[in-house]
Amino acid sequence: MCEFKVSTTRLTGLYLTTAFVRTLFVRTLALIRRHAVWDTAARHHLLLFTLMIFCYLAGTRAAAFQTGTTQNPKPKEAKSEAAKSDAAWTEQSEAGEQAYQQGRYKEAEAAFRNALKQAEQTSGQASGQATRRASILNSLGLVLAAQGRYNDAVPLFQESMSIHERSPNADTQLILQSLNNLASAYYSLGRYADAEPLLKHGLQLGEKKLGVDDAEVAAVVNNLAMVLTARGVYGEAEQLHRRALAADEKKYGKQHPSVAIDANNLATLLSARGAFAEAEQHFRRVLEVIEKSSGANHPDTARCLNNLAETLRMQSKFGEAQPLYTRALSIRERALGADHPDVAETLNNLGELYRNTGRDVEAEPVLRRALAIMMKRLGTEHPNVALCANNLALVYAKTGRDAEAEQLFRRSISILERAFSTEHPSLATILDNYATLLRKLMRHDEAVAVEERARTIRTRPRVG
Repeated sequence: MCEFKVSTTRLTGLYLTTAFVRTLFVRTLALIRRHAVWDTAARHHLLLFTLMIFCYLAGTRAAAFQTGTTQNPKPKEAKSEAAKSDAAWTEQSEAGEQAYQQGRYKEAEAAFRNALKQAEQTSGQASGQATRRASILNSLGLVLAAQGRYNDAVPLFQESMSIHERSPNADTQLILQSLNNLASAYYSLGRYADAEPLLKHGLQLGEKKLGVDDAEVAAVVNNLAMVLTARGVYGEAEQLHRRALAADEKKYGKQHPSVAIDANNLATLLSARGAFAEAEQHFRRVLEVIEKSSGANHPDTARCLNNLAETLRMQSKFGEAQPLYTRALSIRERALGADHPDVAETLNNLGELYRNTGRDVEAEPVLRRALAIMMKRLGTEHPNVALCANNLALVYAKTGRDAEAEQLFRRSISILERAFSTEHPSLATILDNYATLLRKLMRHDEAVAVEERARTIRTRPRVG
C-alpha cells in the first residue's frame, strides 16, 4: 500500500548539441504547460538550458578569434560522429522517460537500453561518460522495478550510486537519488534490514550537505518512514511521514503528485494504526490528485484505488470497496502483466473481501493465485508471502481443511520471525489465528501458550 519516493536522474554530464538544446527547451515548455507553475523541474531545466546556450555562444565566439589556419578534416568528422551519438543518446533517453511516465514500461526499457549502448560508444571525458552511464543505469533500474523485477534493478542502482560517490565532484543529490531507488528495491524485496541503514546514512548525508528542507532529503525521510512502518515502528514512522508531507506541501502545494505520495504513505500508516477515517480522507484526496495527473488507467491510479478500497474494507464498507478493487485489478493486469507483484497485492485484498463477506469459495482461488505470484516474483521468504498465506489458512480453517491451515499458519509465523524477529504486530495477529485453530482441534494447552506469546508482543513497548 505504501509508495516509495523514487528519483529520476537529472540531466547532468551531457555534451551540448543542437538536438539536445532543442529537446531540453521543448521539455521545459512542456513542464511549464503541464503544471501551470514554475515548479522545481521546470526551473531546473530552464536554468540548465540557459547555461548551455551561454556556453554554446561562448564557445562559438572563442572559435571566431582563433587563427584562420585550416584544420584537419578528421577531427571534424570525429566531432560529427560524437554529435550524432549524443543526439541518439538524448533521443533514446527522452523516449524512455516519456514511456516510463506514461506507464509503458517495456518500451521504456528498450529505449534506455539503447541509450546505454549509445552512451558507451560516445567519446568524451571519462567523468562525463561515467555520469552519463550512472544516469541511464538509474533510469533503467526504475523501469525494471516498475515491472516488479526488483532483483534485476538492485545492481543497477548500486552501480549508479557507486559511480556518483567516486566522482571527483560528487553531487549529493545524485547520490541520494540512486540511494533512494536502491532502498526502494530493497523495500519491495522485503529486505528492510538492508534498506533502513542505507536510508539513515542518506538522511545524515543529505541534511549535512543539502539542508533539512531539500526535496531529495524529504524523499529519504518518506522512504525511511515506510521502512519503519513495515517493521511496525509506528510512532517514529508517523513523525517522519508528517515531516515529509509538511515539507513537500510547503514546497509544491497540496495538489502536487509528490505531496500525494506523502499523503498516501501517511494514510497507510494511519490505517495500520486503526485510524481508518483519517486514512480514508487522505486516500480520497490522493486518488483525486493522481488520477488527474497520471490518467485514469495509469498504474499509479490503480495503486490509489487499491489503497482506498483496502481502508474501506477495514471499515466493513464492502459494497464501496469491491468495485475499486476490481478496477485496480483490471488496470494492473493490463498495464503490468498478470503475474506482477502489484496484481498479487490486489488479488490478496480482494480475496480478503470475499472472506470477510462469507464467500470462501470465491476467496480460495483468488488467494491461491495471489500467493503463487508472490512466491514466484518476491521469493518464498517475503513478508507479504506470510500475510497472504495467513489469509488462505483462514479460508482452509473455515472450510474444514485444518491440516492445510495449520501448515500455512506455521509457515507464516516462521517467515515473519525471520523477517522481523519476534515483535511485529502482524506476527501477533497470525499467532492469534493459529491459537483459534488449535482450540478448534482441542489442543488447548498449545493454544494458551500461543495466545500468551501474542499478548506479550502486543503489550511490549516498541521503539518509536
